[in-house]
Amino acid sequence: MPLSMNRDVFITCAVTGSGDTVSKSGHLPITPKQIAESAIDAAKAGAAVVHCHVRDPETGAASRRNDLYKEVTDRIRSAEVDVVLNLTAGMGGDLIFGNVESPLPLNPKGTDMAGATERVSHVAECLPEICTLDCGTMNFNLGDYVMTNTPSMLRAMGKMMTDLGVRPEIEAFDTGHLWFAKQLAEEGVIEDPVLVQLCMGIPWGAPDDLNTFMAMVNNVPSSWTFSAFSIGRNAMAYPAASVLAGGNVRVGLEDNLYIGKGQLATNAQLVEKAATLVENMGARIIGPEEVRKKLKLTKR
Repeated sequence: MPLSMNRDVFITCAVTGSGDTVSKSGHLPITPKQIAESAIDAAKAGAAVVHCHVRDPETGAASRRNDLYKEVTDRIRSAEVDVVLNLTAGMGGDLIFGNVESPLPLNPKGTDMAGATERVSHVAECLPEICTLDCGTMNFNLGDYVMTNTPSMLRAMGKMMTDLGVRPEIEAFDTGHLWFAKQLAEEGVIEDPVLVQLCMGIPWGAPDDLNTFMAMVNNVPSSWTFSAFSIGRNAMAYPAASVLAGGNVRVGLEDNLYIGKGQLATNAQLVEKAATLVENMGARIIGPEEVRKKLKLTKR
């Protein structure tokens, strides 16, 4: 796609994620009340979109319980602050093999494989404006864990999302994921305007060096809208990189726990820092209503 700086930028806050980060920061929201309150604070700080996972309120472990999603959704929608709601649909594709000598049977601790209808059931119940579609399978981080999303599964889930009137956000962890996203668009499984999140620096997907990032950007069709993020130490550099490349911004505790070296952050602080950076670059932060018009979202 032709490169030009984005002058009208929206910020997504990824509020809590599903990683094993509960013990690493006291700011990470766990209960539905905490997740909703953190999302609302992020919206007040300038996030137009909040991307939400849920966690078991007792243990902090990743969960896909519909009642938890419903409580988060209801709390955010009842708040006085307007924000676009984006729910993950990435759960239910976790495959963990036994070990290198005996890959089968699968390790029951952490393996969580569900059918398409079950994986989208909370989306059907809560009807967010956006939900994510992880557009491929990937060796994820360490050990024997594979994030599993087959072409058949993605076609089925994508069609369900489109039929529900919920805009899929394509999560692309490597160039092949963008290739398949273009195939889904060609088949009419996902509809214009297509929204993409470029997920950089996550082992073992696309590394977050600028050459790889620009390869990802150059594989996004010019008519699509994209955001980008990186994790860890480059997380707060990526708002600048994405805006310069024509994209939008994602920050949040799902991706990065720190506002500075050794300084644990809140979601609101990460959004505020990103907003300041974007505005200092000469761009404008747009709000939820402009995002809805741009992406043709159905407000609930």
